[in-house]
Amino acid sequence: MTPGGGSGPMKDCEYSQISTHSSSSPMESPHKKKKSVPKRKWEVFPGRNKFFCNGRIMMARQTGVFYLTLVLILVTSGLFFAFDCPYLSEKITPAIPAIGGILFFFVMGTLLRTSFSDPGVLPRATPDEAADLERQIDIANGSSSGGYRPPPRTKEVIINGQTVKLKYCFTCKIFRPPRASHCSLCDNCVERFDHHCPWVGNCVGKRNYRFFYMFILSLSFLTVFIFAFVITHVILRSQQTGFLNALKDSPASVLEAVVCFFSVWSIVGLSGFHTYLISSNQTTNEDIKGSWSNKRGKENYNPYSYGNIFTNCCAALCGPLSPSLIDRRGFIQPDTPQLAGPSNGITMYGATQSQSNMCDQDQCIQSTKFVLQAAATPLLQSEPSITSEELPLPGKTSISGPCATLTLGQPTPPSSMPNLTSDSGLTDIIPLKEEHEGHQFLTPEEAPSPPGMLASGSPITHSHTMHVLSLASQDSLHEDSVRGLVKLSSV
Repeated sequence: MTPGGGSGPMKDCEYSQISTHSSSSPMESPHKKKKSVPKRKWEVFPGRNKFFCNGRIMMARQTGVFYLTLVLILVTSGLFFAFDCPYLSEKITPAIPAIGGILFFFVMGTLLRTSFSDPGVLPRATPDEAADLERQIDIANGSSSGGYRPPPRTKEVIINGQTVKLKYCFTCKIFRPPRASHCSLCDNCVERFDHHCPWVGNCVGKRNYRFFYMFILSLSFLTVFIFAFVITHVILRSQQTGFLNALKDSPASVLEAVVCFFSVWSIVGLSGFHTYLISSNQTTNEDIKGSWSNKRGKENYNPYSYGNIFTNCCAALCGPLSPSLIDRRGFIQPDTPQLAGPSNGITMYGATQSQSNMCDQDQCIQSTKFVLQAAATPLLQSEPSITSEELPLPGKTSISGPCATLTLGQPTPPSSMPNLTSDSGLTDIIPLKEEHEGHQFLTPEEAPSPPGMLASGSPITHSHTMHVLSLASQDSLHEDSVRGLVKLSSV
């Protein structure tokens, strides 16, 4: 810097503030967590389902036939309301489009409810649960060798006097509950599994079976309704202009009639079949396999049937809807590592102020005791001692006895801090005259520094040690030392 102080390279220097929240701080790194966006469970769902609207909509992976179902219903109903209902409401009654609209919205509501809901998927076993179950099975079977897939394992339970076998699912690692089965298309175990319906794009199980049944039943009524009034429309027009002219005037009615004619039989037949299943409290899977058929034995019967058609229908259609067992919209809980405790000699980041003050106080007391042992001189018992007013100690009770003598050699710091207020503690610091007879005494200037003392420039020495030396200066200590040597030699 130049003598003028106004020019030179130091003129452009500026002070920059040091950030105390640096990300590279070694004290903050163990406690700092990476901000990660929490994932929902549907994003890592193990099955083959597709999810929409952040997991609110759950469907099977093959949804092409479902879109075909939507197109057929929407196109057929749209053509009916656009070309047939105006003529029918004018010639017959306005109630026809109203009834058709109610059936249409009911069909669409039940279809979407069946397609977009959880059919009753059973959650798979966790790795710990699967390992424990495999261990139990191996112990029960007496086999411990792995590497091959054992034959299907079953458990038998008794339901209403009927023996029911619970099969083990090798994919989900669970024993399936009664009436549950594993869907090969969705790759999930479904509770009260009925069948996988590609027309609705989902499995049909315990949680959506009633909506599926109401869908096919209402669709049967809608198909019959549209087909009947399309034929009525064509007949009324043919009476006025002829049959061929009626077909030319309303080509949409012809398309509607063809679609309804080829679909009404399958829809009505499916509705009748499921009406039979509901009345007997069976599922499609059980009926196809013949689980409760009399051909398997005279004593074989359906343990789930209430013995009454009305009661079976009420149980299937009016019973309480069971909640979903998979929390597909829940968040995945990551494994949070536990922070290890601080090692010896390292203060934990974020320690309280009282803890740091206690550490500083203990260090100050110990360093003050070293100074007292190094700077003390031998005094006879008849000589006046330094009182507590002359030599105070911060945070401790003042000394009320004679100062300790300094022996030849380097003193060793005590292992523990004595109590300065008791006489027993003073005897540790202030030895008697007899203990030092025959020893050579040194002045404070000649006394070596005790080991373990801090440098004079340290904060502890500056704040506490120098304060003690100012109260008992080196001149007074030297004078007391000479007086003690003279009296000792005279004795």
